[in-house]
Amino acid sequence: MEITVALFIAVALISLLCEYMDASLGMGYGTTLTPVLLIIGFAPLEVVPAVLLGQLTGGLIGGIAHHRLGNIRLDFRRDEQIKRRLRGMGYLPRSVDSKVIFILVMCGVVGALVGIYSAVNIPKVALETYIGAMVLIIGIVIILRRRRTGAISWKGLISVGIVSSFNKGISGGGYGPLVTGGQIISGGEARSSVGNTTLAEAMVCIVAFLGYLFLKGDIYWTLAAATSIGSITAAPFAAATVKKINSDKLKIIIGFITIILGTVTLLKTYVF
Repeated sequence: MEITVALFIAVALISLLCEYMDASLGMGYGTTLTPVLLIIGFAPLEVVPAVLLGQLTGGLIGGIAHHRLGNIRLDFRRDEQIKRRLRGMGYLPRSVDSKVIFILVMCGVVGALVGIYSAVNIPKVALETYIGAMVLIIGIVIILRRRRTGAISWKGLISVGIVSSFNKGISGGGYGPLVTGGQIISGGEARSSVGNTTLAEAMVCIVAFLGYLFLKGDIYWTLAAATSIGSITAAPFAAATVKKINSDKLKIIIGFITIILGTVTLLKTYVF
């Protein structure tokens, strides 16, 4: 599909809105932008790499903005205590947020590969039911446990990372709601959960986009440029919004949005 100047601007604006939602709530970029671009008339193999590059660039900028505004603290230097404990054979970064992102990315590789392998063996109805029900349950748990605080559960985080990336591998979606919501359930603070998800998902998108680039080669760069410009523009404003919102209110918003996404997924599967 040929892109005119007006269509380029329209796509950039739509991408801006989707990235603002994603980087301020930790979910919604690909879930919203992909079907919109398909409805406009772009082919799936034109849309997916463009969405991945938009989320990649927006996520990187958004992650840096979250760090600079204090929503997350990034320090990827090696944790010396871990180094001594493992006799120099292992690596984990220093700050808690960097550890969370590192674990999510590592789990993402494993989960995505298993998901891609499993995609051909899982009926579509069963897959959509599984994702919709899981997202819905996480949203409900967030609301019920919104006032609970405590140390983050690393085992819970690893489970969230594997399951969410599995969803990404088999369906292309279901990552943001599970990672953001799962961190909150595991003991993470709402602001840092959004910031960590923004940056972790960008890292996962790097691998996916490079895969498309090497396998497909002919990326629709004009469309990818439009999505990237919109995402990069929105990311800092989204991080600033997260900084200003009360953490308890942010949990409630994330919880209800997650419930809505899960409910819509189930309705699309069995009703529409």
